[in-house]
Amino acid sequence: MIGSYVAVGDSFTEGVGDPGPDGAFVGWADRFAVLLADRLPEGGFGYTNLAVRGKLLDQIVADQVPRAREMAPDLISFCAGGNDIIRPGTDPDEVAERFERAVADLTSAAGTVMVTTGFDTRTVPVLKRMRGKIATYNGHVRAIADRYGCPVLDLWSLRTIQDRRAWDADRLHLSPEGHTRVALRAGQVLGLDIPADPDQPWPPLPPRGNLEVRRDNIQWAREYLVPWIGRRLRGESSGDRVVAKGALSPADIRMRIGTVA
Repeated sequence: MIGSYVAVGDSFTEGVGDPGPDGAFVGWADRFAVLLADRLPEGGFGYTNLAVRGKLLDQIVADQVPRAREMAPDLISFCAGGNDIIRPGTDPDEVAERFERAVADLTSAAGTVMVTTGFDTRTVPVLKRMRGKIATYNGHVRAIADRYGCPVLDLWSLRTIQDRRAWDADRLHLSPEGHTRVALRAGQVLGLDIPADPDQPWPPLPPRGNLEVRRDNIQWAREYLVPWIGRRLRGESSGDRVVAKGALSPADIRMRIGTVA
């Protein structure tokens, strides 16, 4: 039984793309926390989300890992390095070495550390060119998990989130349904009884013409890609002024999910 859970990471774990009623995000980690809490008596579960969007691996290690170690929970989810990998010129082998040092640090303090691979970006404009780097990094993550006995939340193999309905309009973050499917897969990884199958196929969509696809790509580049590149050039991060959600009660998460469902 898992009585305490701490989520460590970047925008994926913060829940960007899955907005709650108060403007804050929900996300897969919060939804997964509810699945864990449902196995315990009311009030018997503790959950803290330390993730902040835009953070690089070293920032996560400096700011979040010591706090997670101090809490010494039964479970830590650790997803980091993705923002490093998609930056030009980064070496996935070197990023993986730093990732492994963090995993070694976390496993010395937590009961279980669940690590997360990157998504398969074969259908994502621009990011599909980095598919090889992401695959290399994923290979390292799986090898590190083997060495330290960590369960792996393997997002690369979750085929249903390759559907465009699993993604937010920015094509970088999951939609509410995408986050839900990841939470369900996390439950599967830890052997929980889950309420739905994350691999359940999506209803069929009508075919899209080349003109419609091209128009959507142009709009996406104007609204999301160009601002993202601008932030990189200015050395800015989307998380510069963002504070982690911190401790959350399962009852509060259920209320927020129910409000936007």
